[in-house]
Amino acid sequence: MFEIIAAGGWLMLPIILCSMAVLAISLERFWTLKPEKIAPKHLVGDVWGSLKNNQMDAKRIKEIKQGSALGQILAAGLSNSRQGRDVMKDSIEEAANQVIHNLERYITTLGTIAAIAPLLGLLGTVIGMIDVFTAIMMQGTGNAGALAGGISEALITTAAGLCVAIPAMMSHRFFQRRVDSLVVGMEQEAVKLVDALHGDRRVDMKAA
Repeated sequence: MFEIIAAGGWLMLPIILCSMAVLAISLERFWTLKPEKIAPKHLVGDVWGSLKNNQMDAKRIKEIKQGSALGQILAAGLSNSRQGRDVMKDSIEEAANQVIHNLERYITTLGTIAAIAPLLGLLGTVIGMIDVFTAIMMQGTGNAGALAGGISEALITTAAGLCVAIPAMMSHRFFQRRVDSLVVGMEQEAVKLVDALHGDRRVDMKAA
């Protein structure tokens, strides 16, 4: 394996670094973006129960805020619930923007790596072919070792770049889709709370 990496030339170093970044980000996002951690089930129902039992104080709101990303959004609304529906919705939207930003952390990096890894491989291909033609110009076609070295560098870096880019693109799409799903779910939960406090229609909080 080390011989293959060495044959790929110096461009294998940034490609390897990219692969390590993809693995680290994927593991971190997979752990962080667990649905049960971001938007616990029945959280809105628990919040509504606390409101009905007059147990919603500053301490309880702080606990909700620190419990999850959805709790952070709901806590922002609860803190401004007495200011009216519009103020409550605005505070929820502001908190949601911050939460979404945190959920999307590092995902753009995956997309960037997916884009540049093949270019690094292509650059290695170009450099390898330049070495091949330089060897031909200087030594002719009789030196098979010199030609093979340049061709190996060209092919190895191309393959390595693709091997990094494909998982990076898959991870980027997977986590972007997960974030979108989480955002839609949290939006629905927040709307339930707003409607329960200020809405004109009956909301079944038990289903939340």
